[in-house]
Amino acid sequence: MKEIRQPGAYSYVFSKYADPVVTVQPGETVAIYTKDAFEDRVSKPTDRPSQILEGDPNPQTGPIYIEGAEPGDTLAVHLLNIEATRDYAVSAHKPGLGGLTPTSATPMLAEPMPEKVYVYKIADGMVTYNEKMSYPWRPFIGTIATAPRIEALSALTPFTHGGNMDTPETKPGNIVYLPVNVPGAYFYTGDVHAGQGDGELCGFALEIAAKVTCRFELIKGKSINWPRIESANELMVIGSARPMEDAARIAYMELIEWMAEDFGWDKYDAHQALSQIGRMSVGNMVDTYYSLVAKIDKKYL
Repeated sequence: MKEIRQPGAYSYVFSKYADPVVTVQPGETVAIYTKDAFEDRVSKPTDRPSQILEGDPNPQTGPIYIEGAEPGDTLAVHLLNIEATRDYAVSAHKPGLGGLTPTSATPMLAEPMPEKVYVYKIADGMVTYNEKMSYPWRPFIGTIATAPRIEALSALTPFTHGGNMDTPETKPGNIVYLPVNVPGAYFYTGDVHAGQGDGELCGFALEIAAKVTCRFELIKGKSINWPRIESANELMVIGSARPMEDAARIAYMELIEWMAEDFGWDKYDAHQALSQIGRMSVGNMVDTYYSLVAKIDKKYL
């Protein structure tokens, strides 16, 4: 199995303009090593992310060149395993970031939230800060993406290419489908979490450094507009936009398209079905765009 480690500086954008760090063949299983959202620079309660970070968080391992990938294909990423490469997770309250504090996108006549770092111990399947704040180990990938067609987008941004969607559904056992916009796909990942609540309310989940094991597959000649996820029991689509209702519309509309194209549904019947048994969760409510996940149980297909 090929191990992939970033040979130089980590990327803080999703872009086709960087040199690939490695080339991977379709069908190949790889282990990708990532740093946490703070690039592993925050490890103590006395650390201050606002002083340590030079810009936005989320260092990415990549780009990884997928041999044979061409625009109009779909990249299927089979998520096999996530292992923490250290025994602690970190979260924080950072001024200017979060769902309940003034930010550059939502200015308010209020003081920013006081900065505070939380260091959680990882042991015996639990992630623990203190007796009250102890949670199960629920690992997933916060950022997973291919390169956009032309522009370079911040690693803080979720959009059509994937990106910082922060949805717990990008977890081992699931398949993430991403659009291929450029030759080689230029795949990136990072920002792995030991767990997170819906919305990632404060802007940081249980941030960890990790080893992500995955396998790449190419679906030739099939294009998708937005990221999709498949689990053993569900089909899911992620829409990212502001306002949040637009993210919901994108996710449900793309799910209707999936049901029509691959399962033979009439679009209006699919609309009716999702009105009755569709489900939706919030990936993040703090990033440049918000991410919502539309879902349908496969038994209804």
